[in-house]
Amino acid sequence: MSFRIYVVDDLLSDMTTFVLPADRVHESAALCDYVFDRLDSDDTVHAVSTDSESDSPEASRDSDDAQNAIYSRLGAIATVDRHTESAETQTQALSSVAKRTDADEIVVGHATDGVDKRDVDQLLSNAPCPIVIVPDAAA
Repeated sequence: MSFRIYVVDDLLSDMTTFVLPADRVHESAALCDYVFDRLDSDDTVHAVSTDSESDSPEASRDSDDAQNAIYSRLGAIATVDRHTESAETQTQALSSVAKRTDADEIVVGHATDGVDKRDVDQLLSNAPCPIVIVPDAAA
């Protein structure tokens, strides 16, 4: 009889945890296209939207649609967890979820509308893991 010994860290190293914003459906769909070919069944995707008192009903609907888009595109391949964070900015929400989930990568789009440079600087300063910017994901 033979036994194989596996080091737990070696088994877990194949799993990847991604964090994606889920506030704009078109951006989320484009990010899914980027992540799709990189996913395995052991991976986890965290779809993160923000919940702000100033959000309009349209923004809230778009967040729901974005989370549904991520789940419908990636849920058959990997685990998709949905998060709605109370945060002032999307970057705060992404950093918070990435820290809590020990994420391997934050994947964001290169949005040009309404993005405050301070928010980008905040994400770069506070991210606990690498950030991938997908240029074609501008909403």
